[in-house]
Amino acid sequence: MANNLGMAAQLAGQSLRFGWYFALNRLVEWRTDRLGLARRYQARRPVPSLQELLADQAQLLMSDALAVRDGLYPPMEEEAGAPLSHLFRIRRMLADLPGALQRRAAADASTAKAEATAASVPEYYAQDFHFQTGGYLSEGSARLYDIQVETLFMGAAGPMRRTALRPIAEFMAGRDQRRVTLVDVACGTGRFLRQLRLAYPAMTLKGLDLSRTYLEEARRHLEGLRAPELIEAAAEKMPLPDASADIVTAIFLFHELPPEVRRQVTAEIARVLKPGGLFVFLDSLQMGDKPGWDGLLEAFPHRFHEPYFRSYAIDDLEAMFAAAGLAPDSMSTPYLAKLLVRRKH
Repeated sequence: MANNLGMAAQLAGQSLRFGWYFALNRLVEWRTDRLGLARRYQARRPVPSLQELLADQAQLLMSDALAVRDGLYPPMEEEAGAPLSHLFRIRRMLADLPGALQRRAAADASTAKAEATAASVPEYYAQDFHFQTGGYLSEGSARLYDIQVETLFMGAAGPMRRTALRPIAEFMAGRDQRRVTLVDVACGTGRFLRQLRLAYPAMTLKGLDLSRTYLEEARRHLEGLRAPELIEAAAEKMPLPDASADIVTAIFLFHELPPEVRRQVTAEIARVLKPGGLFVFLDSLQMGDKPGWDGLLEAFPHRFHEPYFRSYAIDDLEAMFAAAGLAPDSMSTPYLAKLLVRRKH
């Protein structure tokens, strides 16, 4: 039976959430202009209007509400947390902005190298992705990451992540979740793991990430729920047995990897998947996915420190996955994301 009330509540809640983060996005843009530390990159390729972006985001929110109506997965929680804590994080985000803009102007992305764990991670990882203070290695970065990405995407980061729940729900139809193991590669602050746990209370969940501080933040986000196993390790060297996972997810990981590491991670994903297992890939759009939006992808690495984004935007993912034995299932482009579903031969 369709849950029309749940759909309406979900859509209303998401609309309010969008309004809040849209206002924060405008505030950050205003402060950026006032500080005068960031030069605007003029893209040569087409860029969508704000109206086009908002229309596509509205379609994303409606699709999410329809999935809730159809019982594919539970409604999205409000992820902001307690109001005072949320406001404190906003204050910290705004306080961090001038330093990030100064590093952007100076093309300096080295604060992560001063973190205590920098020597224990691969060199490609010890840098200030997005010009975040401390990159992915500092406690401050872990605390601010979610509000920063939600502000950047005007509240769409959570709904984009949730599009990965649909192929999982379809795969799980008729299966006993107690017998299913899912590995979320580069789980970050655990937002997607929490959505998975709410949808599948009995599933065996494992989250793997290279950042100790982000895993600690994930533990906080998962408090009160049955805890998944959290593993501190590199995605290109997963300490997991062969054919041990029924489902592997990678959410906004591949654009952060050098080309050769992308292929190593793909091979590792294929290794740990069982035959017939499901790989759910969610990441940024690539060039040509929405031709009228290619200017956004062109500008993105100029506005934010994304050293491997250009190579990702033109990489041949189909060939890379096929070489690893991951067969095509489906492809869609929800808002600014690309959702690929693959099966292991």
